Amino acid sequence: MALLEVNDLHIRLQTQRGPADAVRGISFALERGQTLGIVGESGCGKSITVQSLMGLLPSTAKVSGSIRFDGQELVGLPERAMCGIRGDRIGMIFQEPMTALNPVHTIARQVAEPLRLHRKLSAADARKEVLALLERVGIPDAASRLDAYPHQFSGGQRQRIGIAMALACGPDLLIADEPTTALDVTIQKQILELIQGLVAERGMALILISHDLGVIAQSVSRMLVMYGGSIVESGPTATVFADREHPYTQGLFAARPALGAPRGQRLATIRGSVPELVDLPPGCPFAGRCAFTADACQAIRPEATQLAHGHEVRCIRLEAVREAALDKAPA
Repeated sequence: MALLEVNDLHIRLQTQRGPADAVRGISFALERGQTLGIVGESGCGKSITVQSLMGLLPSTAKVSGSIRFDGQELVGLPERAMCGIRGDRIGMIFQEPMTALNPVHTIARQVAEPLRLHRKLSAADARKEVLALLERVGIPDAASRLDAYPHQFSGGQRQRIGIAMALACGPDLLIADEPTTALDVTIQKQILELIQGLVAERGMALILISHDLGVIAQSVSRMLVMYGGSIVESGPTATVFADREHPYTQGLFAARPALGAPRGQRLATIRGSVPELVDLPPGCPFAGRCAFTADACQAIRPEATQLAHGHEVRCIRLEAVREAALDKAPA
């Protein structure tokens, strides 16, 4: 049995323009110790998908489908029961550490909270564990900084503290939502190496959300490409990178800056802009922006086409996309 099984998940949000489908029938599974990356433009449904795993959706959100964690159904689970899982068996590193940490509480108190709540440790034992966690994630002179406040730490150090909080109870699943946002390149590398090392050391499963394809390539064994609340392509990371099939995936990769490109060369772009959720077509969410759009694309939700090595793509114009790629290939 997989640690996490998501099946036909739908999430509908209430907006000023009416109900909008933020997640539209996605399915995936995650084994113990496996690493999974989710990529896509802002607004594609990455963060709201993982928020649903944590039970952190708005109260007005309507959720259908199934989320099974270690055999237990999470959709419709009472909040009291969800509190017993959140922060204990599922940990999350949030995107912006300054807003994830409470500015009026000390670091020791915040990192100790899940230990006191879930592990029932005494204040003294929790403080010892907090010190060990802060030292493990690389906070310098941690013993003298336990009673410091978030604003007294740098951005990279605050993110390390967020990692310590997420790992405090030794979760089975760690979710990292853009964990290197707003950090400089050197600190990004340190944070990613820290997460990878801790995941390997503790045998946790990992879901990593990132807009950075390089980070995904280096950090996870499998990946999902999301657009418009749907998974448009998925598979082993190396396979998807080597054999990009969906037009949206091809567009994402084409937009990457290339080393050695001539000065002044314009980056490739995906035409148009991401539509609002209420404006998505009933068929393929990429219809209209895609150069291969046909009338059927607007109306038909594409089924998954199974390719080699667990690679899946959802596109009814797959043959036309492949022919165009062959025409562009050098002779």
